[in-house]
Formats: sequence, C-alpha cells, structure tokens
Amino acid sequence: MNNLVKLAEGRGAYVADDHWTLIRDLEGDLPSSPLILPLARWHQHGQACAAGQMSLHGLWLGPDDELESLEPWLDVLPLIALDFPDFRDGRAYSQAYLLRTRLGWRGELRAIGDVLRDQLSHMRQCGFNSFAVRADKSAEDALKGLAGMSVLYGRSAIEPRPLFRRR
Repeated sequence: MNNLVKLAEGRGAYVADDHWTLIRDLEGDLPSSPLILPLARWHQHGQACAAGQMSLHGLWLGPDDELESLEPWLDVLPLIALDFPDFRDGRAYSQAYLLRTRLGWRGELRAIGDVLRDQLSHMRQCGFNSFAVRADKSAEDALKGLAGMSVLYGRSAIEPRPLFRRR
C-alpha cells in the first residue's frame, strides 16, 4: 500500500515500503504477501488460526460492519483497517473510538479509502495510528495534517481526560 503515514512514538512518518496488500474484492486469487481482507473474506481465510496464534492477515471493516463480532479475535489480529468510502462519511471515526475505548484494541488501526490531510488530526484523536492517504494526494504533505490542533478540550481515544481534568 503506497502513500502510507504511520505514527511512531507520537510522531508521524512516511512509510516507503508497506508489506500489507489491501484486497477489496471478495473473489479471486490471493497474493502470498500479508493481506488486509474484507471482513467476510477474513472469516473464510484469515480466521483459520489456532487459538492464541497470530493471524497472518489483517482485516478491513466497512462502515456497516459490526465491531462486536470481532471481540473473540482481537488478540490474534495484527491489523484492523477502517474504510472511509467518502471523506464526508464519518462512521469509521466512531468505529475507531469504540475499538480503542470499549473493546480495548491496541494494535495497528489504519484508515483507508478517501483519506485526506485535513482528517488526520481528528483520526488520530479517535485512535488511528496509520493512514493510507488517497493515491492522488501527497503523503509527505499529509504529515502536516497530523499536527492538527494543539489543545483539545474534550476527551479522545488518546487522551480520555477532558481539559479541565488535566490541570
């Protein structure tokens, strides 16, 4: 996956070589590299791992997919990607926040789809730690979007205390 930005120790960095391959189709042959599969296809292929053994494949969720169905598998998933089919569709923000706060997901949480620079700061506050920036945009330029707001008043996935509690 090209145009990838990741957070490492709180700082954003461009990733030139991503070893994950995003699979959008539900049918067809699969490459041998680590894959990010749609939820339905992951249940067919990626879920076939012994209890406690890490899955070889990550999965991606669409805006309508149920998070709670993942709960038994969170310990074996190496990556979860949440899809933004359109930059105006914010359901993945809620999914990310719920994955981080309610379900306790601590692994790589990647934003995919229509991901733009202006969204990155908000995505970070919801718990995303990697961002597949839209192919026609510059990932280096998108890094500037991670700076975002210097002070957050409300709570977020990365800072659960509101501003008045941080004094």
